[in-house]
Amino acid sequence: MVVCPICNKQVKSSDINPHIDSGCASLVLDDAAAPSASGPANGDGTSNGRTSSPPSSSAQNAPPATQKRSAAASFFQTPAAKRQANASTKPVANGTTPKPNGLKRSFEDGPGRISPSQPPEQQHSNEAHPQEPPQTPAPGPLVKRSKTHKSAPLAERMRPQTLDEVFGQDLVGPHGVLRSLIESDRVPSMILWGGSGTGKTTIARCIARRAGSRFIEMNATSTGVAECKKLFQEAANELSLTGRKTIIFCDEIHRFNKSQQDVFLGPVESGTITLIGATTENPSFKVQAALLSRCRTFTLAKLTTEDVRGILHRALEAEHSHPDSPELSPLIDDELLKYLSAFADGDARTALNLLELALSISHKPREDGSALTKEDIKAALTKTLVYDRAGDQHYDTISAFHKSVRGSDADAALYYLARMLQSGEDPLFVARRMVVIASEDVGLADNTLLPLATATYTAAAQIGMPEARIPLAHCAVALALAPKSTRAYRGLNNAIAALREPGVAGLPVPIHLRNAPTRLMKEMGYGKEYKYNPNYRDGKVRQDYLPDELLGRRFLEDRDLGTEVDPDLLADGEA
Repeated sequence: MVVCPICNKQVKSSDINPHIDSGCASLVLDDAAAPSASGPANGDGTSNGRTSSPPSSSAQNAPPATQKRSAAASFFQTPAAKRQANASTKPVANGTTPKPNGLKRSFEDGPGRISPSQPPEQQHSNEAHPQEPPQTPAPGPLVKRSKTHKSAPLAERMRPQTLDEVFGQDLVGPHGVLRSLIESDRVPSMILWGGSGTGKTTIARCIARRAGSRFIEMNATSTGVAECKKLFQEAANELSLTGRKTIIFCDEIHRFNKSQQDVFLGPVESGTITLIGATTENPSFKVQAALLSRCRTFTLAKLTTEDVRGILHRALEAEHSHPDSPELSPLIDDELLKYLSAFADGDARTALNLLELALSISHKPREDGSALTKEDIKAALTKTLVYDRAGDQHYDTISAFHKSVRGSDADAALYYLARMLQSGEDPLFVARRMVVIASEDVGLADNTLLPLATATYTAAAQIGMPEARIPLAHCAVALALAPKSTRAYRGLNNAIAALREPGVAGLPVPIHLRNAPTRLMKEMGYGKEYKYNPNYRDGKVRQDYLPDELLGRRFLEDRDLGTEVDPDLLADGEA
């Protein structure tokens, strides 16, 4: 006898195919005729071949034959039926039903937290004492942070839990503008703009805890528009049913292109959601103007060395405040913390990661068995220069380089040049800017600098890095030390400004200056009274070249530079 994999009824093995062909309607054995593998044994130890209906115990307590039949039946179930069966028959250790696989985070679990499953020791406890009912968590705030696991990075374990613990940001200080909005429960949609490690994510999570709203955290690098629309619909449902607001924190919001950012406009304007966007890029360029007008932009200051130092001291105290904590190495002293603070360059996350690395290697000996020194720890720390070739660092640094050359500060010019090249900037980008400087800033004061700049560009293109750094430095110093004249540059700007005046751009060219390539044009007088300068002594003739309406107008000034005097120079007596 076999069990039909479709209807789970018993039929003869020879009748299984006709039974299936009949739609499981015929050739079914009734319970009285069906043998059982688990029936009572006869006196000789064999089965009596009879049984009643199948036992109703759970799958764990069923005999092997029943387990095999259940496995065969489940094999032919549809995926939806399997999921439903698994969800209804497979409780977790604490007696609750597990969450669907697709749900990564409960909105009640707090910002940035995945709903934690029970620890293994708690699961064992429940198995050992099944009579104890599952514990119901005590009612508390909707946004709740679970205890950070010890294996998490130090930067995550030390993340501030309240606004009072945030270092270096006056916005959320006791008298900060953002702090007052949060405390008065008037949290607006906002864009937090600041560098890495300045506390954008931390502030957003602290706002969520303080406001007690439903909180959703997403990252623009891994979230699509369709998922955003689903979250907005859920937020609208939550608001209409319970009156509870939803805060959506979108990290790296600049990674959404401007057409994708359109999806936030409606929900933000209607108040369905409160958006907190975080970005390291200038929102003026990276965030759509319509969305930016609906949000308040808060700029987070770069952390000072003292701020980062305070964060490191707090981390050390927290890590070694427990009696079972390992003994702190004497190498981790205030001098090393000061070094790490300066090394991190205003990035608290980088500073904490460096401290964690220093703590992990401070007790290890050298390869030769000798004790580790503080210099060994410093040598083990590596730092990549913070420089984004597609972002603000790219433009800010080249701007500083240009202005240093314009100000004849060769030392500053070399510093910014080295900073760009060391960070992987394209040397031809720097060379092109120096070609511009040769005409814009040096100009008529030294006409030899433009050929030098173009030769520098050719040399950099031909030899490449790292040797290209030498002609680039040569040209940068020459441009910085050269006399400056913006006469030609300002003259061009004056002419461009005149074109903006009404009617100036369309003035007719004087008829004697017009080209006359055809007979008709010659008959019309084009070029008839033009005086060819090389035919006259010294090339001098009395002839007008501007349209009549602009006669006497001058664009090229006589002076090479401006006439203003810097008041700081007057105070120093240098003028």
